[in-house]
Amino acid sequence: MSRIDETRDFIPVRIAVLTVSDTRTLSDDRSGDTLVQRLTDAGHMLAARAICADDRPAIAGQLRAWVADPDIDVILSTGGTGLTGRDVSVEAHRDVYEKEIDAFGTVFTIVSMQKIGTSAVQSRATGGVAGGTYLFALPGSTGACKDAWDDILSLQLDYRHRPCNFVEIFPRLDEHHRRK
Repeated sequence: MSRIDETRDFIPVRIAVLTVSDTRTLSDDRSGDTLVQRLTDAGHMLAARAICADDRPAIAGQLRAWVADPDIDVILSTGGTGLTGRDVSVEAHRDVYEKEIDAFGTVFTIVSMQKIGTSAVQSRATGGVAGGTYLFALPGSTGACKDAWDDILSLQLDYRHRPCNFVEIFPRLDEHHRRK
């Protein structure tokens, strides 16, 4: 089972939060606020925050800009992972990914099943890597953001988490770009 190894130092991660919505603003973005509060409470740094309309090219463009920013290690987006015609966050993320983290969606579904039962089938949460940056597309509900952070991301983004975590492999995420 997973655990925190207190003999290891905590390493803060620089995280950007993108809310995908046609109607939200920073003043009423509860899911974005939830993620910001949780990541800063955990000791990580908010590197950037934005709201983007439900538009695949616009979402992918913002993701690419943040992937290119050396001051951002992780991107969390919230919203646009459902099944309706306007839900295009997953497709935009996949336009950017170099590699998909297939198990993220599976683990998120398992966590969601424990909270909301079979309604978890309606989410298409996803994760991936591009340019040495982790990207995660989370549902737009505050409950789903809490679940994803509390039960998955807070652990995988903690260098002290054992037996393994995302932070310890940061230096190797883009090693294929450095090969001669």
